[in-house]
Amino acid sequence: MPELVLELNGRTWTLDASRSYALGRDPQGDIVLDDARVSWRHATIGWDGRSWIVEDHGSTNGTFVQGRRVSRTEIGPGAAVHFGNATDGPRLTASGAGAPAAAGAGASAAAVAAPQQAQQYAQPQQPYAAQGADAGRYAQAQQQQTPYPPQGHVPQQYAPGEGAGAPPVYGDRSPTTFHQLALGRVMRIGRALENELVVSDLQVSRHHAEFHATPDGRFEIRDLGSHNGTYVNGQPIAKGGTQLLGPTDIVGVGHSTFRIVGDRLEEFVDTGEVSFSARHLTVTVDGGKQILKDVSFGVPEKSLIAVIGPSGSGKSTLLKALTGYRPANQGDVLYDNRNLYKQFAELRQRIGLVPQDDILHKELTVKKALKYAAKLRFPADTTAAEREARIDEVLRELKLDIHKEKKVTSLSGGQRKRVSVALELLTKPSLIFLDEPTSGLDPGMDRDVMQLLRGLADDGRTVLVVTHSVAELAICDKLLVMAPGGSVAYFGPPEEALNFFGYETWADVFSAFENYRDYDWAGRWKGSQHYQMYAADIDAVAPQSAPVAPPQAIRPPKPQGWGSQLMTLIRRYVSVIASDKGFLALTVILPAVLGAVSLLIDPDRGLLVNPPNPKTGISTPNGTATTVLLILAVGACFAGAANSVRELIKERVIYERERATGLSRSAYLMSKVIVLGTITVLQGLMVGAIGFSSREIPEEGLVLGNAVLLELSLPIMALGFTSMMFGLIISSLVKTAEKTMPLLVMFAIIQVVFTGCLFILHGTAGVNEFSYLMPSRWAVAAAGTTLDFNRINPNTDDPASTDPLWDHEASAWGIDMAALLALGALCGFFVARFLRRHEPEVMRK
Repeated sequence: MPELVLELNGRTWTLDASRSYALGRDPQGDIVLDDARVSWRHATIGWDGRSWIVEDHGSTNGTFVQGRRVSRTEIGPGAAVHFGNATDGPRLTASGAGAPAAAGAGASAAAVAAPQQAQQYAQPQQPYAAQGADAGRYAQAQQQQTPYPPQGHVPQQYAPGEGAGAPPVYGDRSPTTFHQLALGRVMRIGRALENELVVSDLQVSRHHAEFHATPDGRFEIRDLGSHNGTYVNGQPIAKGGTQLLGPTDIVGVGHSTFRIVGDRLEEFVDTGEVSFSARHLTVTVDGGKQILKDVSFGVPEKSLIAVIGPSGSGKSTLLKALTGYRPANQGDVLYDNRNLYKQFAELRQRIGLVPQDDILHKELTVKKALKYAAKLRFPADTTAAEREARIDEVLRELKLDIHKEKKVTSLSGGQRKRVSVALELLTKPSLIFLDEPTSGLDPGMDRDVMQLLRGLADDGRTVLVVTHSVAELAICDKLLVMAPGGSVAYFGPPEEALNFFGYETWADVFSAFENYRDYDWAGRWKGSQHYQMYAADIDAVAPQSAPVAPPQAIRPPKPQGWGSQLMTLIRRYVSVIASDKGFLALTVILPAVLGAVSLLIDPDRGLLVNPPNPKTGISTPNGTATTVLLILAVGACFAGAANSVRELIKERVIYERERATGLSRSAYLMSKVIVLGTITVLQGLMVGAIGFSSREIPEEGLVLGNAVLLELSLPIMALGFTSMMFGLIISSLVKTAEKTMPLLVMFAIIQVVFTGCLFILHGTAGVNEFSYLMPSRWAVAAAGTTLDFNRINPNTDDPASTDPLWDHEASAWGIDMAALLALGALCGFFVARFLRRHEPEVMRK
């Protein structure tokens, strides 16, 4: 078996093919590289039976051959390998007769590694629609894209501050492809095959953006009205806007990133090979209490990371900090050396989050739930066939295709979690975070879910899961253990964790956390050899130094226009309601019962007018009118508020996730208002029709003439609508659905008191003014103007004192109705403001 001779700084090692050799900062390693940029256990070199192989072990700063970051590649005599940095990292050179015969003596490392590199930098996948006749046009478009690197080409390397000054994109990886830019020529980017640069990504619009040269020889990027936006250094440019590009600027379009180096456009495609790290994350709440303390760790690409810890250790806070939902007060989260907080608008499209609660409507079938999600997340110019193809692809990948026509509610807990994961996979995220995905599942389903996550990582994604289950930790690549108080107690391989703590079971470890809460677990970790091996080098390299423009007064673009989102949300909401037979039955039965109850009030008399006494000829107060109107008003209040009081709280997790992916807050709220408003108004019409039609009412109204029944019903309908808006306020404020019922009852009782039917409100200082905030006050007043309440229900204590809201005039009816609807609009404003509290905090800023 051949030998290989390695040389570094005058030292040589002769390698024996019968064993492998460990390289890194570990003094116990075979080849010690004393450099802060080199990981503790950085790589190994060994003979695989055919050639010598250098294999990187998930190092933070990488292993490089000819300037390219590699994970595993062949080396032979004449090869040079850099560790920790592509240009000035420790450089090992190889010599001797260790190369395979095919390479030949003195063959270069580039020639030996060519087959593997050719695989690594293959062409992007063909777009979904490139079939049949389109395939020829796609091939023609692809002729303008050259695989990187071309035959015999060695990319020029720039040291920091030299040459083109282009910052590293995706760490130090080489471009996936490159394209030549020419003065006077426009290079258009998009999904359609007629573009000069075809990007096979459903996040990209058909005609997304274009590069073109300025008269002075510089280049600029112009957005073509894209749906998901065009980004420069992580910041969105205005839809249809243009921005001049400098030598250090990077342009983001979907999952691709571009930079201009000279007259060449380099493209980097995010295929999941991304690093992710947290550096010194600290979260402080009101009062100065720290719930997350100096948390740092690095996640290698395409790995599965588990986060465990006792209650109160900050796991949920850490997840929110890592995803941008609640940015840390101090520290950075780096997505392949890009600051997530500063570039959230762009990077949010590449991050998937599966909360503990399901992020889908359980009343829908699996395929229909995914169809609406795809409609909201993909650009408006995505065809139905493209969306269907992506949905079917995800369903097959997660083995859900046999369940696609089943309702989500009929699936097992593990299958529902798969559907939630499928929803996130639609947009092909590189990072997936999961919060307690195995909570409430039996051990068998627990194992199935964890094996699913293992498969997702093996397929080219980085997966981080927060879990209480410790049964399947062995299949994870790394384990992060959080200590009470929000600090790191351990980070490293899961198989070494129990030995690190000195216990035999995780129950013992968690008991120790509880019994010794004041112990410095973080200090013990940082003083350990494990810290030096797996975490000490997390700060060895600085974040990407590309300038980040200050936040602009431009909102992140949405994948769909406002009207398109609204129509999709309305259709989805109608589908959800239509599939709930119980709710549909209740919407009909409730107003019918409430209207029928009013018929029990003085059924023999049944008058809502005030005729004179036949014996005396004098009109007497008509208590029936006020009692009937009280019953009808309370029924409309209760029905309207009951329709909406649970709607926002039950969908809160869904809203939070969809809002982070570009959902319009106002479109979401308006979809609720339109659908629930229509249902509530029809219920009010039913209540009014039942309550008024069987009684004697005035022959002519104030506003609608002979349509007196409709004039009396309109206040009841408007009252139901405004009460529905009050119900949305309650639903946006409460933290759990259980709290909505007591508040609903309280709301209904308050409306009874302030109708003006139980006691005279006009003239009661303070109470009368407060009643103006109650919708029932204005609704009863509007109906009272038509019935002339000041005459049929006068103030017996002071007959001269009349309520101006009850004046028998058309203007009074109009003012009462306008005030009632204005209350509803005011409620809508407050609901929109309260919904902001349930959005990612980084978006609110």
